[in-house]
Amino acid sequence: MTPEVLDGLSREEALRAAGRSRAYGLFATAVDYPEGRLLEDIRDGRLADALSEALGAVDPGLLDEVDWDALRDGGEQDELAIEYTRLFDVGVAGPPCSLYGGMYGGARMKKMEEAVRFYNHFGLSLAEKPRELPDHLTTQLEFLHYLAFREAEALQAEQDAGAYRRAQRDFIERHPGQWIPKLRAKLEQEDAMRFFVTLARSLERLLERAQMQLKT
Repeated sequence: MTPEVLDGLSREEALRAAGRSRAYGLFATAVDYPEGRLLEDIRDGRLADALSEALGAVDPGLLDEVDWDALRDGGEQDELAIEYTRLFDVGVAGPPCSLYGGMYGGARMKKMEEAVRFYNHFGLSLAEKPRELPDHLTTQLEFLHYLAFREAEALQAEQDAGAYRRAQRDFIERHPGQWIPKLRAKLEQEDAMRFFVTLARSLERLLERAQMQLKT
């Protein structure tokens, strides 16, 4: 689910779709465990710069009120990794800020089954490992990354992109659009490091703006 973003797009709608695709892919990477190349990209500012470029292509307004310094803050030594574990990996009753959408609001199995139907409709399947469960944030972002890429591809070829646009709109509405605001609120409640709070806020705004664009 990780095609490269198209180069040389000329139509405004295609450029926005390509920007969404790129942004979803970056967010999917950014919510991984912060070590190795990802941690280097955070500390060197490459992640923040890439997000700024992608979000600006979707809508320049998404660049407003973003704490860009927070997205460049990898903390001291293993600080960010330790915080990631505290927020997303441990807890007597599960982590305080789960990255699994089905943990917000109940009926998890039903939500996962519905997500799988979305994936299967476009010929996609999941790898057999825990993080590839259908309600994991990375999985859902990679799906949106794929759909937006196909939308951009169709628009550039002057073909009908309606199926990809409708799928994005409906999937956001029924899945990450429902639970990302709750994740962001939980991160704020847990007084999480600024990097994670800013990431969640920016993703929430991207999903809201995408919904507005996809309804037109």
